[in-house]
Amino acid sequence: MAEIQTLARPYADAVFELAEASGELDAWSTALAAVAAIVSNEDVAALMDNPAITDATMADAIIGVAGDDLNAGGANLVRLLVENGRLRAAPSIAALFEQRKADAENRVDVQVTSAVAFSQEQQAALAKSLEKRLSRSVRLSFEQDENVIGGAVIRAGDLVIDGSLRAQLERMQSVLAH
Repeated sequence: MAEIQTLARPYADAVFELAEASGELDAWSTALAAVAAIVSNEDVAALMDNPAITDATMADAIIGVAGDDLNAGGANLVRLLVENGRLRAAPSIAALFEQRKADAENRVDVQVTSAVAFSQEQQAALAKSLEKRLSRSVRLSFEQDENVIGGAVIRAGDLVIDGSLRAQLERMQSVLAH
């Protein structure tokens, strides 16, 4: 994983600089997400390993599938990644680009996992609290997982706040075991 990140970083940085300079951050987000989704498909992954498929054919296929989500610069990036044998890095390039974009926008993406759905009021209160704590605007996404039991697990980049009932029970068990 670290090796892919290392390979992806220069591409993500270059695309970010280009996108920022041209004011096309959102268009590049869409393009990179499309290429990442296409490359992550297991059928496409199998084609990437097929020596009978030329680089030009592979690039043209990905560009064709991406369609309107890919501008001319995005098509050139696909060709460059295929030519340099870096097409598998596309999902990491997209993720690193989104990190840089969030930093530039002083925003953090937060994943909240809970056993039950949050009401609109709870979502707004959580967003406000996290914005105050993180000193950034917050974009929340929610996921339900009954294994959490109660409470929630909040992930914002490297920060993880585990307020789940499951984690509390595990801590209690650890304390009682000693």
